[in-house]
Amino acid sequence: MKPNADLASIRRDYIQPEFDIKNAKEDPFEQFSDWFDEIAHISPEECNCMTLATASPEGVPHARVVLLKGIEDYKFIFYTNTQSDKGNEIEKNPRVCLNFYWWELSRQVRIDGIAERVSDEQATSYFQSRPRESQIGAWASPQSSPIGSRQVLEERVKQLEEKFKGQDVIPKPKQWGGYAISPMSLEFWQGRPSRLHDRLIYFLDDKQWKVRRLAP
Repeated sequence: MKPNADLASIRRDYIQPEFDIKNAKEDPFEQFSDWFDEIAHISPEECNCMTLATASPEGVPHARVVLLKGIEDYKFIFYTNTQSDKGNEIEKNPRVCLNFYWWELSRQVRIDGIAERVSDEQATSYFQSRPRESQIGAWASPQSSPIGSRQVLEERVKQLEEKFKGQDVIPKPKQWGGYAISPMSLEFWQGRPSRLHDRLIYFLDDKQWKVRRLAP
């Protein structure tokens, strides 16, 4: 079945200003911060959405959207069920890729890096800062596991609401935690007219960040 839209005819021209080494930050984290501040000002709702790509032990890639929840010690942090598909794949292969796409500014940032678990104390602190409904949802969902119906989840939520009734603080499930991604490279893509996009990649060379331009 073909989609109704004529996919081949869908296109847009990019009219953003030049992004060159001469006006880029020397530190890729400062450059990311500048771009993130711009998109957060223009479109604050879920500007922290990022695609996380992992791979199975057989090398099969999987990608999904998660939310950036912090940048600490030059690491990008997100939280999830550690027994989910992504958690299991990271456990076996910590090499991951993050991708941000901000269409409002015709910008993309791609980050290749290594994932490691954050401390249980840090994960607990963030978990208990979430809305109560989200905390109960984390308890209720065996993420990535097959379930018979949505009703199974809804019944589980009711049971947990009763279990935690009257408790101001809900404990963090043992299978819930966070990951910190240490970048090995960060690529900044700026859409430009005629598909002659600007691409700058920062990479580590003898523990120092270097930057070079890539062809579009």
